[in-house]
Order: sequence, then C-alpha cells, then structure tokens
Amino acid sequence: MKVTRLSLWHVPLTSHTAYYMADGKTCDTVETVVIAVQTDTGITGWGEVCPIPHYLPAYARGVAPAVQELAPVILGGDPAGAEGLMATADSYLPGHVYAKSALDIALWDITGQVAGLPLHALLGGRRQETLPLYHSITCVEPDKMARIAREALQQGITQFQAKLGASGDWQTDVERLTKVREAVGPGPLVYGDWSCGATTLDAIRAGRAAGHLDVMLEQPCATLEDCARVQSATGLPMKLDELAHDTASLLAAHRLGIMDAVALKLSKFGGVSAARRARDLCLHLGAKMCIECTWGSDIVTAAALHLGAATQPARLLNVCDLSGYVSPRLAPDAPTRSHGRIAPPDGPGLGITVDKESLGTPDLILD
Repeated sequence: MKVTRLSLWHVPLTSHTAYYMADGKTCDTVETVVIAVQTDTGITGWGEVCPIPHYLPAYARGVAPAVQELAPVILGGDPAGAEGLMATADSYLPGHVYAKSALDIALWDITGQVAGLPLHALLGGRRQETLPLYHSITCVEPDKMARIAREALQQGITQFQAKLGASGDWQTDVERLTKVREAVGPGPLVYGDWSCGATTLDAIRAGRAAGHLDVMLEQPCATLEDCARVQSATGLPMKLDELAHDTASLLAAHRLGIMDAVALKLSKFGGVSAARRARDLCLHLGAKMCIECTWGSDIVTAAALHLGAATQPARLLNVCDLSGYVSPRLAPDAPTRSHGRIAPPDGPGLGITVDKESLGTPDLILD
C-alpha cells in the first residue's frame, strides 16, 4: 500500500456562542484544516487540525506549507502503521507538530481501516463504553456563566470548566467561580481556567478568595514556575494545559507538583502517535487526563475519543465533544453527547464518514 494523493481544505467553523478567554483571546469563527490521505488501494484516511488564533505556536495557514514540504516523504510511503511514516516525517522536517498532527490522524485512520478495527482497539483496547464530558463555559458575566452551567447540569454534565480573566480583574473571576459552584451544587467538578493569562498576584488572590469553594485551577500563568507559585500559595489542585506538549514538559510539571490533572491535546503533541506516548507517561506519573484537542470538528473529536476510550477509566478525567460547540459538522454520523457522556465511533479507523461534497474543491492537491 502506498500514499498516492494528499488533499487539503480550509473550513471556517463558527462557534454556537462566541467563546471568550483571558488576554483577549476569542473563538468565534475559526479556520480548521482538513486533510485527506488517499492510497493506491482506494482507502482514504482523514485528519484535522484547528489552531485557535493567537493561542499557541500554531496557525491554520501554516499547515499547507508544512504538508507541501513533507509531500516527498509522505507520497509513496506506506501509511499502514502510522508511527513509522511519521518518524520519517519528523526526520525530514523537525518540529511543526501541529501540522503533522492532522497527517498522523489520517494515517491512523488508514491503519484502522486496513486492520478492520476501530482506533481504540489499536490504542490499548476499549476500557469503557461511554466517556465523561466536561462543559467549557465562555468567560462572560458571572450570572450568565451560572445559567450556562445549570443548563449543562440538566443535560447530565458533571464537570465544568469556567473560563476566567476576560474582564481583567480577579474579583470578578472569584464571582464567576462562586456562582458556577453554587449553580451546580456540591459534587460536580468545577475548575477555573485562565489559559496562561493571569499574573501570579491575581491568580493567588483569586485562588485564596475561592479556596473554600472546592475548585481546581487550570493553567493560570505562562510558565510552569509561576503556576507552581500559585499552587503553593493557594493549596488548590492544579490542571496543566498549554504548557503540556512533550515528555519534558510533563516531567517538569510533575516534579513541580502542578499536574493533578493535565490536558493532552493532540495537535500540541503531534497527533495520536505522540499523544498515546504522553498518555502512557501520565498513567505512570498518576495524573488524571483530559484527552482532546485545541479546537475542531468531527474528525479530530473522533480521534481524541478513541484515545480516551482506550485509557484507564480511573485516570481519564474527561474528554470534550469539540464538534458540539461549532458548525458545520463534517461527518453526519459522528458521535454526539448524551446525558453528559459520549461514546467513540465503532467503525474501522476513525469510524466516521466525512461529507466530502460539503467540503467543496480542495485548496491543495499533491500527488
């Protein structure tokens, strides 16, 4: 089997509700990149990556040039067994892991189809039928955030990520955490996420003021050391996100004691292959994991769900139905949330059927 063609599309995804974060970061309409890897046997694998603008060292229009650069080693290569071909790609073009993520997902899709097995069967075996979801609450007025939390609770959600920092004052962030906590009552998990946008002073003041609420803090500051200062000063559990992107960062965070939980986002690590290795390291380190990606629709959501389904349930904090926050949907048969949980697809490979006609003419074809 050989790769014979690479096709790439840029697709605008519009959030159902404008999504506000600290430091002025916003998700309203964001461009996702879809890749199709075709083979000489007629099997096509699908991949996707959707960088949030101004969020991480990644941008949507950087994917196509990287794919063009990699084309000489991908075209003609054997796609079955994704890690082998991706190792060749890493040697040929170091770095640019977010662009490689979409290719890696597509190669895993092909591998699963060749084996006649869903991805989770190749990633360790399915460990549970459905997976716990969290609901991410945009950083708006505290009362509106509380209403969003109540509505999600009624749908069966029991884990809530409250975005913080958009208003620039720590007192309002305390009010946000307080009202979301009150809205969902005792028991459900509530955590406040600054997305690296807080100073240590503001995060410590907010954390101490909210310390009686039973909440977790997520990635308040832009360095591991500053996050550790916040954790030490507040005594609250800490979830790592933006700064978790490779083995070294995971080990450093663990040594600093700020990895009670960690977000493993496929595009930050370079796709399913590297995220699986990170998952296995986190199992060893004892951290709970959120397995997801930065943003996106049905393709990347399906990939993350497969890895989540193959993860020890006691260590899987949650997953995210990214495609449930945006439109259009790219695969009509992709999974959706039900009673606060979601199931991975059952078909071979990713197990979804991408609506190729809705994508239109590719923006890039390489063969």
